[in-house]
Amino acid sequence: MAGTPLGEPGSAQHIVHLVSSGAATSRADLVRELGLAPSTVSLRVQELVDAGLLTESGEGASRGGRRPRLLRVAAHGGVALAADLGSHHARLGVVDPGGTVTDAVDLPHDITAGPESAVDWLCGQADALVARQRAEGRTVRAFGVAFPGPVQPGTGRVLSPSRMPGWHRYPLRDVLAERLGIPVTVDNDATMMAVGEHRVARPELDHLVVVKAGRGIGSGVISAGRPHDGANGSAGDISHVRVDAAGDRPCSCGNIGCLETVASGAALIRELAGQGVEVADTTDLLRLVADGDPQATTLVRTAGRHIGTVLSVVVNFFNPQAVALGGVLATAEPLVAAVRGVLYERCLPLATADLEITTTVTGVDAGLLGAGLTALSHHLPTSPAAPAPQEESAPA
Repeated sequence: MAGTPLGEPGSAQHIVHLVSSGAATSRADLVRELGLAPSTVSLRVQELVDAGLLTESGEGASRGGRRPRLLRVAAHGGVALAADLGSHHARLGVVDPGGTVTDAVDLPHDITAGPESAVDWLCGQADALVARQRAEGRTVRAFGVAFPGPVQPGTGRVLSPSRMPGWHRYPLRDVLAERLGIPVTVDNDATMMAVGEHRVARPELDHLVVVKAGRGIGSGVISAGRPHDGANGSAGDISHVRVDAAGDRPCSCGNIGCLETVASGAALIRELAGQGVEVADTTDLLRLVADGDPQATTLVRTAGRHIGTVLSVVVNFFNPQAVALGGVLATAEPLVAAVRGVLYERCLPLATADLEITTTVTGVDAGLLGAGLTALSHHLPTSPAAPAPQEESAPA
C-alpha cells in the first residue's frame, strides 16, 4: 500500500477517507481495501456510525451474496475548525472528515503585534464559527491551527519565529484549548499545506515537497506518506538557506544572505520600490506581472530561479516524487517556469526522471485542509490496532 493518506491503515481517519473518496461504499469493500478481518472492520465501522461520522443505509449492488448496506460520511457529523495564519492575514474555515472546506473567509490581522491580541482575536473568530456549526447541527470536535513559524512537535509551542517578537516558546496550543474548551492542534503552516495537498489531492504519493511562496518562503515535507517535522519542528525551512545572489543582505532571522531576502514577496516589493515602482502588497505585484510589466516580471522570474537553486539541493537529497508550488507567488507563471527550469538544469537525471513539478491542486485551502484534517485525525474515535493479516502457510 502507498503511504496511508489519513492515519494508520484501518484507523478511523483512514476509514472515513476511503468512504468519502468513494474507494469503499460498504463494509465488504473496506475488508478488501484494508486486508483486515471482517469482525475488526465491522467493529470500527460501528464505532464511527455510533459517533455520528458515518451513516449506513439503503442497499448496494449484490456481488453474488446478500446486498450490502451503503456507507456514507454523515452530512452533520463531526467537523474541525481550521485557521491558516499569515503574518498579516488569516484564512479560517470548517473542515469535515471527507476533506471538504466550508464557511471559509479571509480576514486581515497582524499577529506580529504579539500573542495576546492574536489569541483574543482568534478565539473570537472561533467562537463565532462554533456557534454557526452548532446551529446547523454539526459537532465541532477540534481546532487545527497552521502557524507561520516553527512549532515544537507534539507540544504546539511556537519556537523562534522571525519577525514576531513575543512569540518565542509561547504555548499556543494549550492557551487556545483552555480558552475554547475544545482540543487544539498547532503546526507549521507550510507543513500543514503539504498535509492538505497530500491527503486530499495526492494520497498516492509517498514523498512530496510543497513550497509556500508568499510574503515569506517555506516548505513542507511528506516522507513515507507522513509529514516530516524534524527534531525541533524546523524541517523544510528553506527560507533561511544562504544564496550567493543575496550577498550580505540582512535577514529577519538575524543572519545575512538568506533566500527570503531576494525571493519572498516582501523582498520583491522592496526591490520594486527601490526601482521607483510602488506596490501595496503581493496582489498588486502579481497584477503587474499579469499585465506584462517588465520590471515585475523580471523580478518574479529571478525569484523563481533563486527558489529553484535551493530546491535543487532538496530534490537531489530527498528524491521526492513531486514538488508542488503553492502560496500567492505560485500563481505567477514566470516564477513556476523558472523553478522548473532550474530543477531540470541542476538536479541529477535520476532525481528528475519521474519528478512532477507543478502547482498545488488544493490552492488557497491547502493549509486549512491540513490543519483541519490533522486536528480530526487526533480526535476521532480510535480502536486498538489489529494485527496485520497473516498469509496462510502452504500445505506440506
